[in-house]
Amino acid sequence: MQTVDASQVSTAEIKELTARPRVDFSSVLGLVEPIVEEVRQRGDEAVREFTKKFDRADTDAVCVPLQDMPAPQLEPDVSQAFDVAFNNISAFHKGQQGDILEVETMPGVRCRRITRPVGAVGLYVPGGTAILPSSALMLAVPAGIAGCSTIVMATPPRPDGSISPEVLYCARKAGVTHILLAGGAQAVAAMAWGTATCPKVDKILGPGNQYVTAAKMLLQNSEAMISIDMPAGPSEVMVIADAEAPHAHIAADLLSQAEHGPDSQVVLVALPGCDVDGIQAEVQRQTEQLPRGNTVMQALSHSAVVLARSRQEAASISNLYAPEHLIVNTADAEDWLPLLQNAGSIFLGRWTPESVGDYASGTNHVLPTYGYARMYSGVSLDSFQKKITVQCLTQEGLQNVGPAVAKMAAVEGLDAHRRAVTLRLGIDKS
Repeated sequence: MQTVDASQVSTAEIKELTARPRVDFSSVLGLVEPIVEEVRQRGDEAVREFTKKFDRADTDAVCVPLQDMPAPQLEPDVSQAFDVAFNNISAFHKGQQGDILEVETMPGVRCRRITRPVGAVGLYVPGGTAILPSSALMLAVPAGIAGCSTIVMATPPRPDGSISPEVLYCARKAGVTHILLAGGAQAVAAMAWGTATCPKVDKILGPGNQYVTAAKMLLQNSEAMISIDMPAGPSEVMVIADAEAPHAHIAADLLSQAEHGPDSQVVLVALPGCDVDGIQAEVQRQTEQLPRGNTVMQALSHSAVVLARSRQEAASISNLYAPEHLIVNTADAEDWLPLLQNAGSIFLGRWTPESVGDYASGTNHVLPTYGYARMYSGVSLDSFQKKITVQCLTQEGLQNVGPAVAKMAAVEGLDAHRRAVTLRLGIDKS
């Protein structure tokens, strides 16, 4: 990883050094758009053809009610591990319930905000280079807690047409209603448009490759009338480390994201006294032991180490980068929190590896990447809900607020608005 001293370079140079590998979405959209249109026109038949072409899997069924699928058989220790994750994710997301807002803005004028679930949601669970049953939990658990009535989970099938038993176990446990045996742009399109077997959804959530992301972005601006959770790209992590942070821990945290894919990126922000050479050597040593070592080396080729002189400078670098995952491996980690403005999820202290958030601490691992943490939040219970405002006025309330409303409507030249108030108050006889 290239090393740079923040005190010797400009902010623009730091941005250039930590620039993510960019995807040419114009060319990707050109490939995705015909797939989306084919699925729109031919439904399940097109999905089946694309699944055979891209995933090399023959499937008779395209989308199946989950209750019709055979129960998965897992080793007890595997199911118990996913049960721990399910319980913690459920506890954290249930804790987000109960956001009731009610305000009497003036006597007789009562305003409320109520919450309702998104009726039908589509959950994309990748299955390309690795199966991700953890993503099935991260998406389906809050969808179930929110009360979504239709929950379609799309995941690429294996060559024999089946799906991972671990993914199926998590889907059953979390209350998924349908399994779409497809991946890629064709899966996103099937959920957006709906097919003979796949229910049409209102919102699509979940991580995916550039084709999945392009399809989500394309379809949210189409007649399909869907929304998406966020733009999503390759995984990334930033680690802020002080001089006492164990080299092995820093290296493992960096590599845990580098192994996701060759376009992933990791950044180390080293505080004064940090043995950067020692950490680099440990990264190399651990990389040689990893089954996905070649993938890691490609990710490290566009990763970086930035030397920071102080807590403030390190925090500034982090806020500029806006990482998906931010690990603060320092003795005073809790004190950093007020300084940190842009991050998908933050991991504080010596004993908090990013892996716990990926799997079982309870927080969600579907997070904004590419610097979108500046303006997007990660998936939460709110992602599966919509907020509706309600107002209810008494006669006194309308007498209190009505004159102001009537005057504002008059200023804007909207006379019907004005009369809706004045007729009720008996001050307009026309």
